[in-house]
Amino acid sequence: MNIVQRSTIKGEGSPYSPVLYTPLPCGGVRGRVFLLTMIHEFQLRISPREAYDERGILSYLQREKGIRADAVQVLKRSIDARQRTIFVNLTVRAFVGEKPQDKLFDPIYYPDVSEAEAVIVVGAGPGGLFAALRLIELGLRPIVVERGKDVRERKKDIARIRSEQCVDAESNYSFGEGGAGAYSDGKLYTRSKKRGDCDKILRVFVQHGANPNILVDAHPHIGTDCLPRVIENMRKTILSRGGEVHFQTKMTSLIVENDQVRGIRCGEREFLASSVILATGHSARDVYRYLHSEHIEMEAKGLAIGVRLEHPSHLIDQIQYHSKEGRGKWLPAAEYSMVRQAEGRGVYSFCMCPGGVVVPAASGPEQIVVNGMSPSNRGGRWSNSGMVVEIRPEDIMPASLLTTSEAKRTDIIALETSDLNLSPSDMQDDILRPLLLQEQLERMCWLQGNRRQTAPSQRMADFVNNRLSADLNESTYAPGLIASPLHFWMPKFITTRLQEGFKAFGRAYHGFLTNEANMIAIETRTSAPVRILRQRETLQHVRIRGLFPCGEGAGYAGGIVSAGVDGERCAEMAAEKTGSE
Repeated sequence: MNIVQRSTIKGEGSPYSPVLYTPLPCGGVRGRVFLLTMIHEFQLRISPREAYDERGILSYLQREKGIRADAVQVLKRSIDARQRTIFVNLTVRAFVGEKPQDKLFDPIYYPDVSEAEAVIVVGAGPGGLFAALRLIELGLRPIVVERGKDVRERKKDIARIRSEQCVDAESNYSFGEGGAGAYSDGKLYTRSKKRGDCDKILRVFVQHGANPNILVDAHPHIGTDCLPRVIENMRKTILSRGGEVHFQTKMTSLIVENDQVRGIRCGEREFLASSVILATGHSARDVYRYLHSEHIEMEAKGLAIGVRLEHPSHLIDQIQYHSKEGRGKWLPAAEYSMVRQAEGRGVYSFCMCPGGVVVPAASGPEQIVVNGMSPSNRGGRWSNSGMVVEIRPEDIMPASLLTTSEAKRTDIIALETSDLNLSPSDMQDDILRPLLLQEQLERMCWLQGNRRQTAPSQRMADFVNNRLSADLNESTYAPGLIASPLHFWMPKFITTRLQEGFKAFGRAYHGFLTNEANMIAIETRTSAPVRILRQRETLQHVRIRGLFPCGEGAGYAGGIVSAGVDGERCAEMAAEKTGSE
């Protein structure tokens, strides 16, 4: 008699779902003998060598758990490098007598929406793209307008910044399909877990061609070399289901009647809809100025400014993995995350790129801005991270309003207005001060870089000791570096706090404070300088009905995943509004 029974398999202190035992006849002398197919799940804490591939995990399970599995599926993976002995924490599913299913999740169904009501999405960064896909899910037709070029054409303009030091104001590291994240790392880790389904964002990426490892790793990362193809596939989904995507189409104004949005203008062209999702990204300063001139409610927002710090990746591996051998054969390039309070403000690492490169991220003329990115294998010889200081709106004061002694204080940043072509109202208006500070420092950096994209730089220990660097280390920054006294010309508000933070990091991580590291100026685009005000419940602007400020540019996200989550939420609220009408 064939018997099918249900049981519950338990690993190390962790209950698992009921597993179906399937008897298989295989002959025998008396009666029938049955083989059981089983699925076990375990929480494992094993060495990097054992965790490196499936063979090592299977060997560990057989030796330590007595499970002779045919296959294993890794569900979650993280590295614990807090102690001298490094462990890899795994959640695995072991299969006995069967193979894992190929389908990791049920793919999202996108219906045809070619005849559906339209919603305008301004911006094709992560906020805009995920808003558009979610609108299609909900049966609405997205019309996406993007000021920059498609992700492939955009790559050519980015290459010109490196080779010719020529910045196209509409096609660069900030503007174009995919937004700022497309060519600046593809990092998918977020601490923002409460506002939406972060796992769904990762599944959408995998559905459009991303490596399924992003569903497993504690700090998922697509890589700058792989993300453009995924973004291109997302656009193809939008177009194939009846949506529209318009490149080199820059929004110049909103169409608003009686505090209700009716559409947008892009030069002489108009797009009409009763809902507009505004996802323009954190560098669209013309949009902020337009909204401000139209008295559309915004507020100044805190941001962080500093430098990009570049170490040899082997040195970071040695520090983080507590070994002169560094990462060895079995570990990835090491990451770090550092934070310190200095004179009442945070000093912290930002967007750490192991095995990556430093890139020129200016979005207009007479600017130097730096950022970092890593390819998917993170195999480069250098690792870099932003090192930034928290700045609050009240820390910034126009120099014209300060006395000589006040301008020298380290608890105030003097905003020099003479070079910024500002009107008197701009100088008095505190809403735009963080934006104006970004512009001031980026132009100062450009002047210090000989009016080119060659970035001012200083060795790390020299900076801490207020010494000019006689020469600089090799760097991945393609336009080149020029030795510059950052400690002298950058605001004291920033430099004194960076110096204190670096000393603390050097004490905590032996070898981190070193002249083997270059500081490269200037990192200003950590977040939006303003917040476009919206209602908490409906996500619509506090006054303009049908306008949905969205993502990082609106001040409600900080990175690819959180921007994607916010894009989906705005799409859902736009659909709810459309349904109620």
